[in-house]
Amino acid sequence: MKLNKFKIKARIRKGKKDIKNSVKNVKKKFKETTIKSKKDIKKNFKDFFGWVKGAKLVELKECEISKDPVRPELDNIFRTSYGRKIYGVQYKHEIHAIMCFAFTNKIPKTVKELDLMSRDAFLQSATRDQKIGKIAIAYTVWSTKKGGGKLIVKQVFKMIKKSNHLNRLVTLSPLTEMARNFHLKNGAEEIQVNEETQNFEYKIIK
Repeated sequence: MKLNKFKIKARIRKGKKDIKNSVKNVKKKFKETTIKSKKDIKKNFKDFFGWVKGAKLVELKECEISKDPVRPELDNIFRTSYGRKIYGVQYKHEIHAIMCFAFTNKIPKTVKELDLMSRDAFLQSATRDQKIGKIAIAYTVWSTKKGGGKLIVKQVFKMIKKSNHLNRLVTLSPLTEMARNFHLKNGAEEIQVNEETQNFEYKIIK
């Protein structure tokens, strides 16, 4: 009977010791995981701001239209004809975001109107001062790196603000909730909703 009591007490002590060791191991693993997570967050934070700070806006001769989630049907000839331009955010010789523009004097509601209005603005500029249109129409934007979309909007905004003939930055966006949320989140105002598109404006104050 005494032996049984001794064994029981020994098992209880062992059980308490095992529980204590398990708790200790859990705390140790939790601490290690927390430290690793903090290091990863710090590294990702540093990498993110590193690429944002080092990125620059560049004009491109062409882009990979198959990666365009908005208007992949528009070829590079369309994107670079009649004064239209392709801009990209470049970091370490790689392009991480794209925004395509046409320049007009009115706000288009369709891609067809965009085409006609930008042609008209281009032809008018040929007989005047070579400066095409007063409105920059962003008709597609996409990014391949986190933060790229927001960054290219900011870079383009700065560029247009410095322009001496462009006074408005307006989008010709697809009629989707994603496009709406993206532009509103980045500071644009909704100016009209059309049958197949919607227009947002980033206010230029000079």
